[in-house]
Amino acid sequence: MSKARLYSSLLIFKLLWYNQVMRKEKNVRGEYYHVINRGNNKQTIFKDERDLARFLFLILYFQSPVGLCNISRQVAYFLKNDEFNVSKIATKEITENRNVELIAFVLMPNHFHLILKEHKENGISNYMQRILTSHSKYFNAKNKTTGHLFQGPFKIILIKDDPQLLYLSAYAHNNARELKRWNGREHLFPWSSYQDYVGENRWGELLKPDIILDQFPNKEKYKSFVQKSGAKEISKK
Repeated sequence: MSKARLYSSLLIFKLLWYNQVMRKEKNVRGEYYHVINRGNNKQTIFKDERDLARFLFLILYFQSPVGLCNISRQVAYFLKNDEFNVSKIATKEITENRNVELIAFVLMPNHFHLILKEHKENGISNYMQRILTSHSKYFNAKNKTTGHLFQGPFKIILIKDDPQLLYLSAYAHNNARELKRWNGREHLFPWSSYQDYVGENRWGELLKPDIILDQFPNKEKYKSFVQKSGAKEISKK
């Protein structure tokens, strides 16, 4: 067997094994999940703000099977105006036919965290497949590269109770502590839902933080919880 065929066979085996391990338990409609993925060999998956804005568009607007055209135009609009130019009618159609609900998110240079609610059977699987395929094709075309961008399909963890849900939201929202520019200013990091939790929700019905925020008397209490949670502590040197 040639080295190329051997490598291909091993890769297929690895992916089949990964799918068996990470998806041993079938996702259940109505349950909440923590979804994680990172670049293959920890490589950068977002090289600039255009990459981040495009991925943000995907996680917001791919929540339903409704197709949207001209993603590049939407990204360009966002980079100028800090919002996407999707009509209220299209947004309403997406939120009324969603496969998942997006609860929280953070996008980091070489990985991301999402908290999702399974809305329809296989909703998260279909949602993530569309997002990862779209971003991989875009990234490879833009950078004239080939091969796997991500280390695997994605890792998914069932969130079993409210304490775990709250902790994971704090963990996700504190990720920006890893970036020197944003350490201590995590609530201002633009590629996270943290600012939508402690300020005005930029995304309306496309982001559903109530399951978490309703457990606090006000947004300031949630912010205090995140700061004191101990999640994602980074030593300051």
